[in-house]
Amino acid sequence: MSFEIIEPKLNQVPILVSVPHCGTEIPDSIRSQYDPEMIQAIDDTDWFVDQLYDFVSDLGIKMVKAKYSRWVIDLNRTADSKPLYDDGRVITALCPTTNFNSKPIYLSKGPDQEEINQRISSYYYPYYDQVRLELTKLQRQYKHVLFFDAHSIRQFVPGIRTEKFPDLILGDVDEKSADSDIIRAATEILGASGFSFNHNHPFKGGNLTRTFGQPEKHIHALQLEMAKTVYMDDSETKYDQIRAEKIRKYLRRMFEELIATLNEMNK
Repeated sequence: MSFEIIEPKLNQVPILVSVPHCGTEIPDSIRSQYDPEMIQAIDDTDWFVDQLYDFVSDLGIKMVKAKYSRWVIDLNRTADSKPLYDDGRVITALCPTTNFNSKPIYLSKGPDQEEINQRISSYYYPYYDQVRLELTKLQRQYKHVLFFDAHSIRQFVPGIRTEKFPDLILGDVDEKSADSDIIRAATEILGASGFSFNHNHPFKGGNLTRTFGQPEKHIHALQLEMAKTVYMDDSETKYDQIRAEKIRKYLRRMFEELIATLNEMNK
């Protein structure tokens, strides 16, 4: 499979966590197409985010996480590679040919449309189908459910933003992808964490949040973008246990509040 499922250790609560950019694998069949120097340490990876959130299984939350690198296919883009923002920032494609700083990742021009279609069929739709299946199963038990998409980013990416990113950025598509009580539960915890915090700027939520966030159907969605220095060392290459434990405390508190909020909504 192109993804991995981490089962909850307790009775499942109405939340599904998705980690679409933690994958590091590149299929052997296409590996030779890439610049070998670039794939020694694949940039634009949400390094260790699945590890950072591994406590969620203790709360009864299931996790789905990608196995393959976003340089194979970016699960948080539209299938037709339509840009999600129009403010001049660098936006990599569904099957990127450069990193976020516009450096080529292929030895030649990259995959043609036939190969892109193959990747969509093999890696993209299976992830979306699994998320949809998991949310459907949750709604058999609970009326209101939450899809939570977990991400991280380098603190400074000049191709997107000239200044450093804040520590935490909660996206809910300008408050359209989730009920206001759910948004409030997350923002109150994150906003009081002591970390710098933005809401819907400069990230509103990617295609996963925009696809599955349908509060009119009682499916809510949030995306949390996090600067890598929040839980990694200053080089953004190694997991920092002390930093990680500090943010994990607030993430756990946030999920506990989200569970309580959903329980009220599901009465």
